[in-house]
Amino acid sequence: MTAIIQTEKLTKRYGSHRGIVDIDLAVNEGEAFGFLGPNGAGKTTTIRVLLDHIRPTGGRATVFGIDTTVDPVAIHRRIGYLPGEFTLYDKLTGGQTIEYFANLRGGVEPRYQADLVARLDIDPSRRFREYSKGNKQKIGLVVALQHRPDLLMLDEPTSGLDPLVQQTFYEVIREAKAEGRTIFLSSHILSEVEKTCDRVAIIREGQLIKVDRVEALRDLAHHQVEIRFAGDVPLGAFAALPGVSDVTTEDHTLRMRVSGPITPVVREAAGYELLDFVSREPSLEETFLAMYGHEAGQAA
Repeated sequence: MTAIIQTEKLTKRYGSHRGIVDIDLAVNEGEAFGFLGPNGAGKTTTIRVLLDHIRPTGGRATVFGIDTTVDPVAIHRRIGYLPGEFTLYDKLTGGQTIEYFANLRGGVEPRYQADLVARLDIDPSRRFREYSKGNKQKIGLVVALQHRPDLLMLDEPTSGLDPLVQQTFYEVIREAKAEGRTIFLSSHILSEVEKTCDRVAIIREGQLIKVDRVEALRDLAHHQVEIRFAGDVPLGAFAALPGVSDVTTEDHTLRMRVSGPITPVVREAAGYELLDFVSREPSLEETFLAMYGHEAGQAA
């Protein structure tokens, strides 16, 4: 396999402050690679080093076999990039912004460009400053995708997008991968990476914790469930269910951690009079603390 992105002990420090430390990655041609971590973990720093927006303190990185500090222009010609904060020229309309970047690329396929605008439900006539965060993000996605780059580098790409547009984004990413393009996608959302990526690297406090197939995320995935009962709390009945752990009770409320299918918990709850039932996917930070513990998190 050809490695499109390769890093060796890639390190970036900001004076006495931590950036990233000894990052070793290899992203293969044609794969969708997730870069997963909580906010502040070092995802954006890594991407900016790969793009030569900032220079590494130590180690090295290559993209398309080119050292990122030697010829970044040659790298950028083949990349579609969406930064974490997409801000541009306020007085241009969305359509003018898209065309501006298309012209910088020497032109794009008009039909594909129009298809992206339609599928992402963009009104290209409004000025950029009038767009919401989500609509600015959609313009950024078109800019990154419209020239069919060999490598897509997307930093938190679904930030601000509504659920329907997120589904369209997942479809577009799957189509890009089917065409043989490589995707490097950073996120702090477990389910997002699971839907789009083949492999995933998990970063926390600037260091890699794990690099594995995306199926390994299922070991991390769980839900926090809170059930409020009208009467006494049947703690024992729920504690005995498969996948249930960390069960606590307080004031007719039962709280638990559920790994794997939540169906057994729902079926058991259906036999009682409930006042409330809440299930949520925890933040990635909570997941790391649950999986690796506070000491492991601090060591990382």
